[in-house]
Amino acid sequence: MKLKTILFSLIAIAFAVLGAAVGHRMTTPEPADAKAVDILFAQVLPDPQGKMQPLTQWKNKPLVVNFWATWCAPCVEEMPELAQLNRELAPVGARVLGIGIDTADNIVRFAEKHAIDFPLFVAGANATELTRRFGNNAGGLPFTVLIDASGAVRKTYLGRLKMDELRRDLGEL
Repeated sequence: MKLKTILFSLIAIAFAVLGAAVGHRMTTPEPADAKAVDILFAQVLPDPQGKMQPLTQWKNKPLVVNFWATWCAPCVEEMPELAQLNRELAPVGARVLGIGIDTADNIVRFAEKHAIDFPLFVAGANATELTRRFGNNAGGLPFTVLIDASGAVRKTYLGRLKMDELRRDLGEL
């Protein structure tokens, strides 16, 4: 009986370790594709009012690019914090950009309801492929990319942002 308990305990520990390793691999973004930033800046996306916006207008500036959706609870939670961060970054020329994997109507309603004052773009499901280029092979949201002024991807974040960590990473730019 004791041997059985030890054996089951060892098997349970082995599965727990395996599960943790697989979970970590699924939630840790891969390195970004070398052309990901070029592909991002090649995009011309509508803003919530439908006006087409070339993303090249944000080139040569430090950027926090947040891929999000209105149906994503962690995305919704971090949006007011990103709006505050954008206000803090504006004096130094850095910006937060939101790329919505959602419909224009949903994004307009959300932005109005929550007074989101940083640039939002409507990309729909097409943005999923762009997040993969940045290393989001899990396809999870929110997904955030920190890009320095030279266009290098400095870091990617999968899941709800830890704002202290993001501010620290921005400070290193």
